[in-house]
Amino acid sequence: QVQLVESGGGLVQAGGSLRLSCAASGSRFSFNVMGWYRQAPGEHRELVAAATSGGSVSYADFVKGRFTISRDDAKNTVYLQMNSLKPEDAAVYYCWVVVCTTRDANEYWGQGTQVTVSS
Repeated sequence: QVQLVESGGGLVQAGGSLRLSCAASGSRFSFNVMGWYRQAPGEHRELVAAATSGGSVSYADFVKGRFTISRDDAKNTVYLQMNSLKPEDAAVYYCWVVVCTTRDANEYWGQGTQVTVSS
């Protein structure tokens, strides 16, 4: 069973930085895609950034230039470095991974970590 353990959320002032981590385990197959979604109260969950095992990365427009996603495949861990945080970045951040087997693709979610940005 795939498990995702997140860490690194917290309270930060606007303009500050946080680094989120997500360690994945429990899959016989590679974690083809690892990324982060976020959900603010009353809002839909939205993709923040994603990184593939092939080295491709993508970002939502609202974080480009401020957030950086990276992954350490030796540790099955994905990171999200968040700089220049804004109050509107406050949300629960969810780790998300996609595992492709020989038969299908499955996605898994972390429990979420709260990011609060004070103005």
